[in-house]
Amino acid sequence: MNQVRVRFAPSPTGYFHVGGARTALFNWIYARQHDGVFVLRIEDTDKERSNEESVGYFLDGLRWLGLDWDEGPVFQAGRSEEHRAAAAALIESGHAYRCFLTPDELKAMKEEAAANKTEGGFRSPHRELTQEDSDRRAADGEPFVVRFRVPDGETVEFVDLVYGKNVKRTGDIEDFVMLRSDGSPLYNLSVVIDDADMEISHVIRGQDHLSNTPKQILLYRALGKPEPVFGHLPLILAPNKAKLSKRKHGEIVSLLYYRDRGFVPQAMNDFLALLGWSPGAEEERLSLQDLVKRFDISKVNKSNAIFNYRGGDERNWTDPRAIAINGDYIKSMPLDDLLPMVKQEMERASLWQDNFNGERDDWYRNVIDLLRERIRTLDEFPLRGRPYFSDDFEMEERAVKKNLKKEGLAGLLPQFADRLEKLKVFDAETVEAEARAFADEREVKPGLVINGSRTALTGTNVGPSMFHVFEVLGRERSVRRLRAAEAIVTG
Repeated sequence: MNQVRVRFAPSPTGYFHVGGARTALFNWIYARQHDGVFVLRIEDTDKERSNEESVGYFLDGLRWLGLDWDEGPVFQAGRSEEHRAAAAALIESGHAYRCFLTPDELKAMKEEAAANKTEGGFRSPHRELTQEDSDRRAADGEPFVVRFRVPDGETVEFVDLVYGKNVKRTGDIEDFVMLRSDGSPLYNLSVVIDDADMEISHVIRGQDHLSNTPKQILLYRALGKPEPVFGHLPLILAPNKAKLSKRKHGEIVSLLYYRDRGFVPQAMNDFLALLGWSPGAEEERLSLQDLVKRFDISKVNKSNAIFNYRGGDERNWTDPRAIAINGDYIKSMPLDDLLPMVKQEMERASLWQDNFNGERDDWYRNVIDLLRERIRTLDEFPLRGRPYFSDDFEMEERAVKKNLKKEGLAGLLPQFADRLEKLKVFDAETVEAEARAFADEREVKPGLVINGSRTALTGTNVGPSMFHVFEVLGRERSVRRLRAAEAIVTG
């Protein structure tokens, strides 16, 4: 295999797990680094748990991250005949055998081995059946599974891209099942046949598959197929060091949860890459193109990564590092890239109006550019942006108490509105000068007028530069809101 060919092969049985997303990302990067091919394969052989909805999660998630695939999606369930044919060929060549043990017999044998502390991998007594006896029993309709005949007295060695040299004695590997009694193929057989047929050169997957690798290498050798290079990625754990799982942690482990909660794809790729890998001492925000240039799979940390899921606190609903990275991207990404994402959020909140485009396009850009300095996720734009896009917004109780119920403010906001109404030029610089002059004349601190104006105009006590808020809201709305707030000040 001269060309690098990698694959992402998820099982469509639920959410698109963030760990799976990182695996997809690292495979995609590796393919792009080597002018290779990124194959998407859906391993849907678990008929009871696989479903079309989960397939959609994976396709949507990969598209959202910008991880385009070159081949596929290939559905593994459609290749069952190839898998069964390979099992039959392995029986014929003596590398596999039929095992006629009943479930009760198998259980008893394993319990006896455990009680006697017998070392080594399981060997079925039917391993020694002659081919003639095996064929006869199968022809008589006796149920069987197909097991791989693991050779004794050998070792399996491979050099992992992340974990280095691995050695496993074949005596410690059980004669693993490849076909169930109903003829359905199991993982180790299916994955090897598919990877071999698709000429996969590098298998990059989670560390939880490391124990399967020696079995799969034995299968490659028995089939006379070239072995791929293996690379296993450390697991992603919860803060308590437990495995981050769909069952225990729910939708917080789902990639699309982050899309729906306002993450930008660039930030999610960056965060996923940093779960177990670092670009160096000075961590930077890295685009996909940057990751392709700088990622080195040999520098992936062997230790498991920690995903600091918090939960329960809306301010810290996920890993703080992820939130910080996302906020950095929102602040720094090109405005033209950000605007369509914000528009989508505003439409979802019924705050978008067509006239914000065209003649008011510059105004819209200015508002978003102003707001993004303090925003961490895209879904905050409708919340923080509502006062700019609608007159229907709530006054925060804390802000009212702090800024509008101040002693000495009564009467000042309507008077300030009168001054603003007469300005020839209404921009941030002119409004600031007018506010400070007004405060001097009334012998009050400028903050009394400025902070009161902030709450009157936006309902909050924090936000962007107040004088730029005046500018983007415009004279008419600013004056109207200052006068309306007097009822709250004196109420």
